[in-house]
Amino acid sequence: MRKSTVQKGKGAMKEVAGKTTGDTHLEAEGRADQAAAEARAAIERVHESAQKARDDMKRRGA
Repeated sequence: MRKSTVQKGKGAMKEVAGKTTGDTHLEAEGRADQAAAEARAAIERVHESAQKARDDMKRRGA
């Protein structure tokens, strides 16, 4: 499981807990965690693409 998926889940739980308890700080922290998870997911996708490109070049003998 990707770290970004776990982080996004934690953020969602914090946001819901904040809404439920009326804690605006916790709610905002949850939204921030989710935004950070989206950024991390984008970085993970770029990393995977780079690895795939590297592996394809190795297979071609370049």
